[in-house]
Amino acid sequence: MAIVSVTKYGLSGTKYRRISDAWAVPDLTVSYLVIAGGGGGHSTFSTGGAGAGGYRNSYAYETSGGNSATETPLSLAVSTNYTVTVGAGGSGLANGSDSVFDTITSLGGGYGPPYDGIAGGSGSGAGDNAGTGGRAGGAGTAGQGSNGGSSSNDGGGGGGGAGAAGANGPATNQGGAGGAGLSSSITGSAVTRGGGGGGGGYSTLAAGGSGGGGRGGRYDAGATALNGTANTGGGAGGQANGGYGSTNGGSGIVILRYPAEYTITLGAGLTGTTATDGDDKVTTITAGSDNVSWIV
Repeated sequence: MAIVSVTKYGLSGTKYRRISDAWAVPDLTVSYLVIAGGGGGHSTFSTGGAGAGGYRNSYAYETSGGNSATETPLSLAVSTNYTVTVGAGGSGLANGSDSVFDTITSLGGGYGPPYDGIAGGSGSGAGDNAGTGGRAGGAGTAGQGSNGGSSSNDGGGGGGGAGAAGANGPATNQGGAGGAGLSSSITGSAVTRGGGGGGGGYSTLAAGGSGGGGRGGRYDAGATALNGTANTGGGAGGQANGGYGSTNGGSGIVILRYPAEYTITLGAGLTGTTATDGDDKVTTITAGSDNVSWIV
């Protein structure tokens, strides 16, 4: 509690609590969930599923990316600007963009390649455009995500998710499923985000990972890969037919939880909403880049 001296008369609501002859307001401690954009998917044969965007969490002892320990909430000052950026999903041969809250940066997911997997917040699965199999998936970043799966003969590996590695291509012509995301209740309701994209395969439609990962494509007409889901950081699905075009990773998200006594101001470049959950407020920022600040 921060102790502040104020006039005792004319106060309303529950912002202040009396301690002797002073009044106290709760410290500005902010829990966060910062997810980067998922990687894009390349438009060629048997590409790997893209990796999910990096996943960093400090709320209520819930797991952070790659099944790492919960991070420490930030202690911030009032009337001070803090940077927020929500990373866009990648497209084609592009990793997702990073998401940022003050000193916390989550890295974009690795893009789904035609050959070796690409590193990122979560790594992408390996592709098998050459039809030889056995290429390695991309590495995830410690504390943010998981590795991508290896390729089979004419089957891409699944992209890594926040909570699990992408599956290896299980057999010739089959893509691997995307790795699962993680669930968080920072908003007051449990939501799973950060799924990896499924790998492309001639004979399968490999599932995207839970939490917004895009399904992998199959060679048949109409069996195209799918994009990652917006505001989950989900990785794009890998294509199995070069005529279908690139796929897009899901955009990221920044969610901030703090005592209800405080009021947040979002810069004009940010898109977000604020709700109350119990004794806290929760601000969900879905797009843009600008500053945030708080007053009490």
